[in-house]
Order: sequence, then C-alpha cells, then structure tokens
Amino acid sequence: MLFDFAELSAQARYKLLASTVTPRPIAWVVSQDAAGRVNAAPFSFFNVLAGDPPTVGISIGNRAPGQPKDTLANIREAGEFVVNLVSRDNAEAMNKTATEFPPGVDELTTVGLTRLPSVKVTPPRIAESPVAFECKLFQAIALGPANTLVLGHVVAMHVRDDAVLDALKHYIDTPKLDLVGRMHGSGGYTTTRDQFHIARIPFKDWDERAG
Repeated sequence: MLFDFAELSAQARYKLLASTVTPRPIAWVVSQDAAGRVNAAPFSFFNVLAGDPPTVGISIGNRAPGQPKDTLANIREAGEFVVNLVSRDNAEAMNKTATEFPPGVDELTTVGLTRLPSVKVTPPRIAESPVAFECKLFQAIALGPANTLVLGHVVAMHVRDDAVLDALKHYIDTPKLDLVGRMHGSGGYTTTRDQFHIARIPFKDWDERAG
C-alpha cells in the first residue's frame, strides 16, 4: 500500500509515522523560564543524534497555531533544559505531566515528583528518573509552521548508581534501567526488557558466515 504524503493531511501523516516508527524513546524534558517557573513534559519524537559532539534532538509541536508550548518557549528563552528518561516505575507519572495544563503550571509539584539540582544547567532534574542529560541549546530549527526541532548539546549525564556496572569503563546495566518506549495509538508503550543479540559479521568472515 502506497501512501503519498503530498495527498494526505498532517494528521494522517502523523498517524502513519507514529504507528510505524516504534518504539520511540521518550524525552521527559524539564525546562525553566526567566521567572524561575519550572515545566515538565514528555516528547517521543526524540533520539540521540551524535556522540561527538554529544547531541540529542527533540521535535516539539506548538500548543496552538503560532503558540509554542511552554517547553519550547523556555528553551528558547533560557537556552538550557534537562532530558530525563522514563522507566516503567515512573511511566504513569510521566503520562500525568503530558496533561495540557495551563501555561505556568509546575508539573513536577502538581504530579508529586521530586526535583534534584543539576550541575551545569539551571533547570532541575527528576529524581525518579534513572537517567538525566543536562543540555545546552545548540540550535532550534523550524520544521514548517507547526514543529521545531531542538538540538541540545549534552554537557553532563546522571545515571542511577545501582545501574552503573563500572564507572571507570563507563559500563551501564541497561536492562536494569527498565526504560519504556512509545508505541502506536493514544496510550501505547512498551518496555525494553525483551531483547535479542545479533553479532556483527567481520568482512573477513563474510563468505563463510553471511550465507
């Protein structure tokens, strides 16, 4: 079945993309405005884009035509934000922060989440999250009138102590993080516990192993 995006509405294109590009990691973004008001919101059009320089990308849609969401407005204003990752234990809390609260509402306080101070940026991180990336705004790219791609430079990273196997070798117990990903539909999620391993094939072994 061919879907010609030139002939489809924005809603139809979104449904097709969100139903097939799965699972998607979730950026639970904490930002802060100039008055010190904190905002927290999840975004699943998100991923790590580069290791050098360490870069994450988040696509943020507008609240309404011409009206950016608090997250985007805060990031543009302050140039800083924290990306927290979502584990199974805090998935319900993350979902609560997705509620369309009025501008200026502190979702962390409203939902009952604990804030921890960041080291290199002003916005706090979420204590309940197993991983947090402190980020400086690298670039905000308009993707048409409805969405903005935020590129963030990761300046510091926090990982829950019990999920660090060897700090000197930077070994992380990834399964222990029990992260969740976004699936299709209005409330579809999945865990990352179901895994399988496929070894890379060295070119010198290609003839005997590839078949």
